[in-house]
Amino acid sequence: MIIDFQQQSASHRYHIMTQTIIPRPIAWVLSQNQGEQLSGDEQYNLAPFSFFNAVCSDPPLLMLSIGKKSDGSLKDTRQNLLSGRDFVIHIASVDQAEVLSQSSAERSYGESEVIASSLALIDFPNSPLPRLQCCTVAYHCKLHDVHYMGPNEQAIIYAEVCHLYIDDKAVDKRNSRFVIDAKKIDPLLRLGANQYASMGEPFSLRRP
Repeated sequence: MIIDFQQQSASHRYHIMTQTIIPRPIAWVLSQNQGEQLSGDEQYNLAPFSFFNAVCSDPPLLMLSIGKKSDGSLKDTRQNLLSGRDFVIHIASVDQAEVLSQSSAERSYGESEVIASSLALIDFPNSPLPRLQCCTVAYHCKLHDVHYMGPNEQAIIYAEVCHLYIDDKAVDKRNSRFVIDAKKIDPLLRLGANQYASMGEPFSLRRP
């Protein structure tokens, strides 16, 4: 089958792409809501995004592609990140699939997914924001740049990594290099529609 993308609606393209560009890593993003009346855990927004990946090591950049809510307003994460504040990108594990999925529900601005999901936060040294205690990997990031694509102005956000937390159980240091045990991270992977996946058994190949 050959599918002519020029004959497909944007919605159909999205569903085709997300079912064939698989698996995709998931960025579970903690950001700070704006508003002086918010305090404690209620000030934090949490949402997952699978249009996400690493794009550069110098500077160290991650990429997030964030659209809009169903009513056309900006997604809360997008609004918070574009304010220029710090944020934290987590890599969720397979056992966090249900709570991650629940955090994707659309809520009113300022209604915290952290509280709704009863997730515990913990101090993240050198970051003004905490991190999710349950996650093995967390990146403290700042906004580096943003580009807008298409008629609906999809925001392509470049996040510069400032600090990285990795659970000690998943990292070793050999010959001055960090070696990460992917099995101990057990990352949750995104497929199409409502499907997710686990990593399976990793294997190694020598580079030519």
